[in-house]
Amino acid sequence: MKKARAVIVGGGLAGSEAAYQLARRGLPVDLYEMRPAKMTPAHQSGDLAELVCSNSLGGESHANAKGLLQAELRLGGSLIMQAADAARLPAGGALAVDRRAFSRFINEKIIGLAEVRVVRSEVSALPPQRPLLLATGPLTADELAADIQRSLGEEFLSFYDAAAPVVLAESIDMNVCYRAGRYQQRADYINCPLSEEEYRSFYRALTEARRHTPHDWEKLDFFEGCMPIEEMARRGYQTPLYGPLKPLGLRDPRSDRRPFAVVQLRQEDHAGRMWSLVGFQTGLKWGDQLRVLRTIPGLQNAEVVRYGVMHRNTYLNAPRLLDSKLQARKMPGVYFAGVLAGVEGYLESAATGWYAALQVAANLRGGELQPPPPESMLGGLLRFLTSANPRNFQPMNANWGLVPSPPERLKKREKRELMFSRGLAAFDEWLRGLD
Repeated sequence: MKKARAVIVGGGLAGSEAAYQLARRGLPVDLYEMRPAKMTPAHQSGDLAELVCSNSLGGESHANAKGLLQAELRLGGSLIMQAADAARLPAGGALAVDRRAFSRFINEKIIGLAEVRVVRSEVSALPPQRPLLLATGPLTADELAADIQRSLGEEFLSFYDAAAPVVLAESIDMNVCYRAGRYQQRADYINCPLSEEEYRSFYRALTEARRHTPHDWEKLDFFEGCMPIEEMARRGYQTPLYGPLKPLGLRDPRSDRRPFAVVQLRQEDHAGRMWSLVGFQTGLKWGDQLRVLRTIPGLQNAEVVRYGVMHRNTYLNAPRLLDSKLQARKMPGVYFAGVLAGVEGYLESAATGWYAALQVAANLRGGELQPPPPESMLGGLLRFLTSANPRNFQPMNANWGLVPSPPERLKKREKRELMFSRGLAAFDEWLRGLD
């Protein structure tokens, strides 16, 4: 008897992860990806799972919420985590990757799977096949988005985010900058120190720079976890000093003094030839970006290889439209994953793709799959998507507020490490129960 084929639309992190998980379970998949035939405003290639904003998947420590989600995905055999480990770059306590190596690893894995048929074609309307997983991401093509909207009977929500500029290492003045990690962590970051006067000049240039101007019908709603640097500055002179420019734990080893402000750069590629500005997502016009960057000490001769860009992210009102399986309440057999399902971040997108694939597999086999336990980070994230207040819903990323706190009175780090070990143990037990 011929097996029913699952259909996945979107070859980003969520769609690629889902295709891999279904193939691992011996289930045939058609994976549709419109790039490179039709590009988006943010992508630069036709690679599956291309990273378009940061090259970091978040902190790895046992006190970090993203670290727990990473650990859960590793237990679950995640393709995205395999790729991240293979393309890893030094980044202190964060999991940063070489973008090209990361997507190349995923491309080769997916294309090499006999169960997966990759179709390079735009999908402009909901395919009739079921089960169907939509993982088209924040830049869902207009025609498909309109068809989803008609089918669900509700307007999409949206917010804006942006990518940070990337500069050539050889254009960074290391006579001014220094290598260091916060609080004596590994010296994986390049730091540009600013005096108070230098910060004042930088702030003036930033606030005077020309920003992205939306069409009249667009409303600039930013996701708080990915705030453009110019928007931070607009909120107040000191706002960037409490954000990406905070100097805490970054004493200059040459003088043992703490600068007034610090701009950090993180390695982008294995060779260390390209570095991105940490927390400098921006939608400034390109000429203005360059002028602002060159007010930063050590970057006065910066050569930009990729400018920051702003793009609109589209997502569903998940609490109103999706059930605990990430299935549309009004359309049985139609599942959603990634940013479209109401999460924010690479890791979270991959995690929902992983989970949606398990639900699709259960659908094909006629079984039932309960969500992960609430102590796990994935379980907490899924519960938020289906139970948050739909009136002011915004995308969510992994954080400790998603899981219950332990009853013990502990110091913050001890508490979070306990939540990490407790959550991972609960997730492991849930996984074992699936076998």
